[in-house]
Amino acid sequence: MLSLPRFLIKWPLERVETKTRDIMQTDNLALPLAGVRVLDFSRILAGPWCAMVLADLGAEVIKVEHPERGDDTRDWGMRVGATETAYFNSVNRNKRSVTLNLQSPEGVELARALVRKSDIVIQNFKVGDAAKLGLGYDDLRKDREDLIYCSISGYDHTGPEATRPGYDLVVQGEAGLMGINGEAGQSPLKFGVAVVDLFTGMYSAQAILAALYQRQRTGQGRSIEMALYDCGLMITAYYGLEALLMGEDPPRYGNAHPSIVPYGVFDAADGPLVVTVGNNAQFVRFCRDVIERPDLATDPRFLTNLNRSKNRAMLLPEIHRELAKRRRDGLLESLARSNIPCGEVLGLHEALTSTRTRDAGLVTSHPHPVGGKVDVFAPPYRFDGERLPVRAIPPTLGEGTSDVLSTLLNVSADRLSLLKANGVI
Repeated sequence: MLSLPRFLIKWPLERVETKTRDIMQTDNLALPLAGVRVLDFSRILAGPWCAMVLADLGAEVIKVEHPERGDDTRDWGMRVGATETAYFNSVNRNKRSVTLNLQSPEGVELARALVRKSDIVIQNFKVGDAAKLGLGYDDLRKDREDLIYCSISGYDHTGPEATRPGYDLVVQGEAGLMGINGEAGQSPLKFGVAVVDLFTGMYSAQAILAALYQRQRTGQGRSIEMALYDCGLMITAYYGLEALLMGEDPPRYGNAHPSIVPYGVFDAADGPLVVTVGNNAQFVRFCRDVIERPDLATDPRFLTNLNRSKNRAMLLPEIHRELAKRRRDGLLESLARSNIPCGEVLGLHEALTSTRTRDAGLVTSHPHPVGGKVDVFAPPYRFDGERLPVRAIPPTLGEGTSDVLSTLLNVSADRLSLLKANGVI
């Protein structure tokens, strides 16, 4: 059973020094998952996001890809270098890429050999396909009984839709998420990013970490099954439970809050801002000190949040009129003085290049072997006051194949050449 001491992770530094990938020094930081190895057979978003979470936390993640095309997202969005895109890069930092043709017996043999050297396997093949390849949980646990194996699918593995392919947009529609997004009277609207995939990846990482912790006590592995639909339904959250209480769909409020008033996006004279009045005391200060309408604070219809929510159609037009008379900077200053949460509404590029983002170190720039340099998001985690680093930029296709196979499996240079000639790697 693998223990998890807080020792310094050496693997990325030792190997990447001989290559052209950019590594930030990590020898002064003990990473929480140092010493844990993940074999990632997944592609697109949910599975790779899960694996990236583990990689950010210090795990050694080996991403297994098709030798010719790699992960589908290497062909999605704006090109970076020769084999990466902005989409691919957003979900594959801190990993290595090993190419294996899993349709060949030798490719599967090498994959199973890597499994024997790994603690965790992540896959999002269509239900049943991993078993057909000899890479199902029942097959692999024979090689390593303490293996933690996470399968991500579109739907319940045991249900009638088990073999349906899972797509974020489809699940956003089926789980009711598109029905709660956007303005009243508008057609169903998807979220701006693939929220079901992203949440499924995070939920999957949580489950894997729980299984890893349990393995420390029991020595036993676990099979984890995650479904996009299950996770999509969970993130309807309070909207979902209110729909059950009401017996019908709750109203859609766009940028407003379904339960808190005033709370949302408002237009000042020169641009939008966010105002979040979270309690009754804040509402009094908002009316008295920000919009100079103390009469609204004493109106019985608006004394409590429940009353304000019930009577929002009467209150919000008054607030919109008052805010539209004032400039945004002045409003933000007044709101801050009144201890009312508020903020600007920025464009995405403006947010990414803001002082706030730069000072937090959330976007990092690194040398790229082909593209000159590449921007990579930094992990959001801080331990003991230090942000976990970008140890490796998203990998070019197959950059780690020879190194990983020779180091972990003792594959000779001659055999590597033969495997490549035969299209196995």
